[in-house]
Amino acid sequence: MRAERNVHERVVEAPADVVGALLDRLSSPDDPLSPSPVWPPIRFDRPLGVGADGGHGFVKYRVTAYEPGRSIRFDFPPPENGHHALTVEPLDAGRCRVTHVLEQKQNLRQALLWSLVIRPMHDVMIEELLDNVVRAATPEAPLRPARWSRWTRLMRRAVWYRPKAVVFPAAAVLARRAFDAPDFTDSWQLPLDPGMPTAPAAWRDVLPYEVRESAPGELLLGEDASHLDFRASVLIEDDAVTLTTVVRIHNLRGRLYWAVVRRLHPFMARLMLRRTHRRLAYAAPPAPVRLAREAQAGAAGADAAATART
Repeated sequence: MRAERNVHERVVEAPADVVGALLDRLSSPDDPLSPSPVWPPIRFDRPLGVGADGGHGFVKYRVTAYEPGRSIRFDFPPPENGHHALTVEPLDAGRCRVTHVLEQKQNLRQALLWSLVIRPMHDVMIEELLDNVVRAATPEAPLRPARWSRWTRLMRRAVWYRPKAVVFPAAAVLARRAFDAPDFTDSWQLPLDPGMPTAPAAWRDVLPYEVRESAPGELLLGEDASHLDFRASVLIEDDAVTLTTVVRIHNLRGRLYWAVVRRLHPFMARLMLRRTHRRLAYAAPPAPVRLAREAQAGAAGADAAATART
């Protein structure tokens, strides 16, 4: 066994009480610190507090100590025998230090996994979390975002969400009415983490076909040919995006063609959905920027409503 200690810290030009208030929003619906959607959001089975179970992605942990506005400790479940913690330390009236420490005793397998796979991603994720602390506490301060190595990008791509097969969604109305009696259907789904676009039009490039119809929450792409007609529905519902394929075959040539293509279709559908999901996640603004824009939009809407009443 070896003892691993990994430390990241950042001096923030803001009072500890301001930064501590941000820490207290971790895992909440308006969490300004989790670097989602590039990384899975931090989520628990209850509000932040001792006993809350959860984690981010495949990394699981439980809150075992919590001092509001100052520190949170998360313990990994057995047999991981380790913990990590976030602390806010006042330096003076207008500055504080935010520190993340991970400590773990690792056997040979854990040490290899940590060194080759986990640490490259962990280091970037924590640096991006600290970037979000700076963005949220001092929006005008200059910031050099965390840098990604090629290896980190490769590892993040390797562990990205994988589409799962689901039943034909009842809410995919455009896809359901596309053909009276389709010869083939399938549906693949990915979760939408905070920050992912929820307008179907943003997913227009998931497949290279023209837009046939659109409706609230759904976009229908497609192409007609002499041998078969093809439709692809992009549905946004319940914090998930679902890609549904509907095919209608016209003749023998279409049946022969589809007999070959349908073997490749599930792989290509998953690939294109996953690739678009990843691209949109990387293009999404950081949480503090997104929340600030939402607050501005909400304030503008409230002002417009007040003006309309007067």
